[in-house]
Amino acid sequence: MNSPVILAESKTGSCDAPQVKRERGQREVFCGLTSIVWLHRKIQDAFFLVIGSRTCAHLIQSAAGVMIFAEPRFATAIIEERDLAGLADVDQELDRVVGRLLERRPEIKMLFLVGSCPSEVIKLDLKRAAARLNREHMPNVRVLNYSGSGIETTFTQGEDACLTSLVAELPDAGAQKSLLIAGSLPDVVEDQFARMFRELNIPCAFLPGRKSTSLPKVGANSRVLMAQPFLGDTARALTDRGAAIIAAPFPFGAEGTRLWLQSAAAEFGVSQQLFEAVTGPAFRRAEAALAEHRARMQGKRIFFFPDSQLEVPLARFAARELGMVLEEVGTPYLHAQHMAQELALLPANTPLYEGQDVELQLDRCRAVRPDITVCGLGLANPLEAEGLTTKWSIELVFSPVHGFEQAADLAGLFTRPLNRRERLMV
Repeated sequence: MNSPVILAESKTGSCDAPQVKRERGQREVFCGLTSIVWLHRKIQDAFFLVIGSRTCAHLIQSAAGVMIFAEPRFATAIIEERDLAGLADVDQELDRVVGRLLERRPEIKMLFLVGSCPSEVIKLDLKRAAARLNREHMPNVRVLNYSGSGIETTFTQGEDACLTSLVAELPDAGAQKSLLIAGSLPDVVEDQFARMFRELNIPCAFLPGRKSTSLPKVGANSRVLMAQPFLGDTARALTDRGAAIIAAPFPFGAEGTRLWLQSAAAEFGVSQQLFEAVTGPAFRRAEAALAEHRARMQGKRIFFFPDSQLEVPLARFAARELGMVLEEVGTPYLHAQHMAQELALLPANTPLYEGQDVELQLDRCRAVRPDITVCGLGLANPLEAEGLTTKWSIELVFSPVHGFEQAADLAGLFTRPLNRRERLMV
């Protein structure tokens, strides 16, 4: 009944591409509210107001490590028992909370109303609430809404929902051909990529940007390069605006970053000579920095539990650039079109699973006892207690890991747990 279903062979252009098996059962994932932790740092004049429970508030505050006296750019409007019982007008309460918030924080230029499991259960219409509040507070503050509920999603899809809501607000680019990088990147990584595209003479912008008052433009001549693999709805919204997605692997590691940049360069007619001049030195530095990690990880076995949707490109990096053996690669959702380039680069015999039945997957993990297991926080401690070395998958989302200069840092996230385990062994 719970045995995996083998899907049709992936259409990656190779008859040796890994087959995808689908599992459905109990899952172990964070909810989309977690994405607020990095989004509120990225969009520097935005505020994220979660409409949820005290559990929602504790989750975000714990994930962000926010101290009680800090003033982060997120908060939770807590749904009380009176709201659930229908004794209070929830819309009226929300308007009051938003009014107080904007009075206290006049620097806010964009306000996201973020839905949660509790707000969805009581059928609170945040889309209508956002439209009402937008009419009241524009042009000083733009009010948008999206769902961060964890009922049917994994935690990175919070960013996907957030950026999808932003796409509708992007101004039209007209006839100008330009590049749009989709996916939240740490500022240091964004600066590196922006400098490299500037040297390649490719006009580019980033979604999301650092300021909500300077949104990137999109139109029929926009070309989109995906920086994150979990933005399926965002990509669909951008194509609905007329943009075209550039097929490319994701910029993890030296090889992945080079292929990612090369795809954009080919689309914009950059000569091979210029491309080598701009990217060659950084590529060689990344290769040299990875050599030490490759020597450490060569032949080590790695097992990916589905959690962040980064699993497939990270597995490609681990196998091709670190020489690791892929015992299993699980991912919550597999977008075949966006992942086609990555799937073509995986070893042909890679066990690849979409979805999760956590008990079956735990059995398989215990049976092979990999050298390192990438999984969520809820599974890491129990597996460590059983003697398995783990890496929190959420750390791979929080850390700067894209691009040439971060390739060795990405590798270090895999080598450090093994080094720690060896030092602790008696």
